[in-house]
Amino acid sequence: MLKTTRTSRTSLLVLVGLLLVIPALASSYHGGIGGPQSHQGSNGAVEIDDVAKSGCLCHNEVADNSVQIILDDVPYGWVAGETYTLRLQLIGGPDATGVYTAGFAMRVSLGTLTGDDVQNWEIDGTVDEQTLTHTEASAATSDRSWTFDWVAPAEAEAGAATFWISGNSVNGDQGPGVEDRWNQLQFALTEGDDASTALGTRTLFAGDGNVSPPEPDHHGVDLHHMGAKLRAHWLGLLGFGAVIGVIVFAGLLLRYGFSTSYKGRSNQLRLRYKLNRRGDQ
Repeated sequence: MLKTTRTSRTSLLVLVGLLLVIPALASSYHGGIGGPQSHQGSNGAVEIDDVAKSGCLCHNEVADNSVQIILDDVPYGWVAGETYTLRLQLIGGPDATGVYTAGFAMRVSLGTLTGDDVQNWEIDGTVDEQTLTHTEASAATSDRSWTFDWVAPAEAEAGAATFWISGNSVNGDQGPGVEDRWNQLQFALTEGDDASTALGTRTLFAGDGNVSPPEPDHHGVDLHHMGAKLRAHWLGLLGFGAVIGVIVFAGLLLRYGFSTSYKGRSNQLRLRYKLNRRGDQ
């Protein structure tokens, strides 16, 4: 009887442990996310039609502008059939305490999305090339950035291409928490012409713009890293001092000389006065 009770207690502890672990694993999407999702919100279960459009509600129910979503190399207008390489980066949010610290879900209304270290999301067993998300490897990058390609529609006059991007910056504990932050970037890209093509590319971002540069690992530069050892440094200073001494000595030599009949400017004036008197005689 006692043995059965101990076994029941052990099984109960294992079950409780699994219940504590499973929610964290179920709420962690370091392998990518997209399309319709469901999550448990403050008002009960919430169904999301598309994470890219609705946001990362599983981490927090409201977007936070302290997370900056930055998209580089965006054209002013798209040209049919062109491939544009864009760079997405997230700045801000909590400090990384775990491995997987960032992710995103993206959708575009026109064209296709592709790239390395990213993937298209599968919906109903088919790959939707108008969606894009992170991979397990790219969710662990320290700079929280991804590079991808957007291929514009093959035919002209297709209209404006709308982009929806939701990006989350988390602490990496693989579970939702008050520290986790996310934000959204949405914009429409119209078809371009010669004038818009001449403008080149631009950077779009969402957030409050309060971006702090990273702190340096150390302050100052050691002399050894400047290519000069300590002995060479002092020899250089002595050489510099010797050059200054020679310049001063040469200046004094030219100014006063070593003549016994010439002692500065006053003696020169006396000599000139004597010569003038001799000329009068």
